[in-house]
Amino acid sequence: MQIQNQSKRVVAVHDLSGVGRVSLMAVIPILSSMGFQVCALPTAVLSTHTQYQSFTFLDLTSEMQRIIDQWKKYDFRFDTFYTGYLGSPQQIRIVEHFISDFRRESDLVVVDPVLGDNGKLYKGFSDEMVVGMRQLIQKADVITPNMTELFLLLGESNTEHVTDGTLKQLLMKLSEMGPEIVIVTSVPVMDQPHMTSVYAYNRCGGRFWKVTCPYLPAHYPGTGDAFTSVITGSLMQGDSLPIALDRASQFILQGIRATFGYEYNNMDGIMLEKVLHNLDLPNQISSYELLE
Repeated sequence: MQIQNQSKRVVAVHDLSGVGRVSLMAVIPILSSMGFQVCALPTAVLSTHTQYQSFTFLDLTSEMQRIIDQWKKYDFRFDTFYTGYLGSPQQIRIVEHFISDFRRESDLVVVDPVLGDNGKLYKGFSDEMVVGMRQLIQKADVITPNMTELFLLLGESNTEHVTDGTLKQLLMKLSEMGPEIVIVTSVPVMDQPHMTSVYAYNRCGGRFWKVTCPYLPAHYPGTGDAFTSVITGSLMQGDSLPIALDRASQFILQGIRATFGYEYNNMDGIMLEKVLHNLDLPNQISSYELLE
């Protein structure tokens, strides 16, 4: 009998910013801390993340395919495919083919469909990116859009406040496009501006989950990358969906609270190094609720 004692391997398809705890600079430490080998397939290299007024940008579209070709040559395998920022429809197509070519039946595919925020597309993105992302999520097991991306993927007008019933319908509709699990982040809580919620739908079992957390009045780039990274690691280690939601939400809240008290440039993102050790601890509080 051959004993399988290798650590799980996750391929992270994200950009790399030299300064700022975003994308690969958040994904790698979080998933490594959770015990997984992270293999990077970088989409671009930037001097800083794009929320700075100016930055350098090296597009790695052509290099992505060369990297994939070398991986195929060595027959490398990955237990999880995790995609974040993709800079063009061409990169989306490269990733689609990569997943189709390498994926085994037991492998997990997590797509963070980075398209926009605050009701609009990110600068430089076109409707062609939305069409491409709709294709990519068909291959996903799990997707983690924010509210803006939820409406963009569905092709519906953005509504600031939605009821639980309406949101449940939207999550089911998005799941019908392919992903078994849909997690939508940054959902405002009506009449409670100091709270924010995460909603999730699991088509297997038809259950809806919700986690609500305090909202602190500070913006830190990269929290979405950190959230989805913890979700990915939790599912890889066998956590249930509500436990994964709890773990990710609490980690972000801990990170913001650890950072909030410092005289600090928020553009650097949350101070991950202050809270990474919390990923080794059991969940202390269960804040999720099952929506009927």
